[in-house]
Amino acid sequence: MTGRRRTHSFLTALRPRLPLTLSLPKARALSAGALAVCLSTAVGCGAVPGGTGDDTITVMTWAPEKTKTTNKPGMPALAKAYARWVNSHGGLNGRKLKVLTCNDHNDTVEAAGCARRAAAENVVAVVGSYSQHARSFLGPLEAAGIPYLGGYGVTDDEFTSPLSYPVNGGQPSLLVGLGQQLAGSCGPVTLVRPDTIAGDELPVLLDSGLTASGHRASVDQRAAEDATEFSGHAQRALQRVTKDPQEEEGCVVPALGDRTDTFMDSFRRTREDYPTVRTASVLGSIDQSMIDTTGSMYEGSYVTGWYPASSDERWDPMREVIREEAFGDNRIDASDPGVQTTWIAYTVLKRAIESLGDDDVTARSLRRTLDDGLKIDTGGLTPTLNWSFQDLIASSGFARLVNADVTFQVVREGKLVTERKGFVNVSKTLEKTQT
Repeated sequence: MTGRRRTHSFLTALRPRLPLTLSLPKARALSAGALAVCLSTAVGCGAVPGGTGDDTITVMTWAPEKTKTTNKPGMPALAKAYARWVNSHGGLNGRKLKVLTCNDHNDTVEAAGCARRAAAENVVAVVGSYSQHARSFLGPLEAAGIPYLGGYGVTDDEFTSPLSYPVNGGQPSLLVGLGQQLAGSCGPVTLVRPDTIAGDELPVLLDSGLTASGHRASVDQRAAEDATEFSGHAQRALQRVTKDPQEEEGCVVPALGDRTDTFMDSFRRTREDYPTVRTASVLGSIDQSMIDTTGSMYEGSYVTGWYPASSDERWDPMREVIREEAFGDNRIDASDPGVQTTWIAYTVLKRAIESLGDDDVTARSLRRTLDDGLKIDTGGLTPTLNWSFQDLIASSGFARLVNADVTFQVVREGKLVTERKGFVNVSKTLEKTQT
């Protein structure tokens, strides 16, 4: 029971229209632009998977779990809880929601395997997921015509694929926003980030925010993604931001995902030998649960996020679902931005399905209603979301980005609180940023 019609795959449907000499690997190499034209046309590229008209809508949520690097177990756990909640309240337009989950293990091959499984299971969308390997999973999703709705935004590819519908501005907006937040408060800035392909983009983005606000660029300091100790890195970062005693108080920015806490433990022990400095990071590297377990280590830290602070009453509906369907599940942390992104992604899915009324819910019908300008209210957690062409941000590097709003927060008395009321839009800086 998948809610989708058994049809040929996108490539199978496309093959008769290709020259006989064109091999399948070449067919797979169709440009994203050509793919977008085909997928936006109801006929002319063959049939795409559709619905059977039954009472089950099947989607998938994936994320890495039990790895040595970044893990996001709360995202698939919340997706399952959401399905239980929505089904206990009558389903989506009377249809049952079925959520499949997959662990990509932070591995390129595994990520592609999750995408192929999604196609094999005839899911209508991949919703509220996290993976660093977009180049591996987007190809199979595009070939099957499956929308990627509400990814975490950890890679730039999520902001270029015509089948991607991001609900936030991803790492680009966070780093640009953090640069703007720090420009008026910090002297020298040192960024400590993973020595990975994804990590290579971070200093460009942070510096765009800094320099747009009249601050000089940061010092880029690389660290092993799976390091278990950061004393040397903490010492080097402190030396760099305190080198000139005449300068304004410096800031150290660890953007190491799950390893940020490990860095901060080394930093706490090392900083006693240096003048006072401040720390800063982005949500995903710091969240309220980490602050709760480390005492005063993060006190005074600047933090840039996508959404309102986790204590905001706009999160009450999510917390109610967690209380009803996942009470005691310690994988789900309501302050985790991955969990929050999954909640918003499923909110979008619900609104999109409701807009279809009694029509079949298929991958194609979901894409069509989203592309045609459906405006989605997320209860103030984001601006109104709308992926119609005219609402896309004018940035060549982030062609699918529709939400460039961030929030400026700070740790005060052990709590992440709002530093500046409301959202800050960083679209103008992003438009000028080349990663």
